[in-house]
Amino acid sequence: MSTSSRGKDTTATTHLSSQRKIPSMCQHQPPCPTAESADRESARLVAHHPEQGWSLLCNGVLLFEDTGELLPDGQIIAPHRPQGSEHVMTAA
Repeated sequence: MSTSSRGKDTTATTHLSSQRKIPSMCQHQPPCPTAESADRESARLVAHHPEQGWSLLCNGVLLFEDTGELLPDGQIIAPHRPQGSEHVMTAA
């Protein structure tokens, strides 16, 4: 009978919660709207990368140039263009 030099796996398992507490990056006074606020897009820019199509706000929200958003808790906000924008034409 052979015995394994490897005993029981005692690796600790970490339980992840979908409701993580994300610390705010906003140090402004008055503070910017939180990521849960309806006016979250009015928070100040922390990083802006137009060549990649995204911006990071101080409340942790990632804004994409197609008007979609990724909230700090992982929630996705679908693109929400203004009504009537499908008829807008740009000059060539």
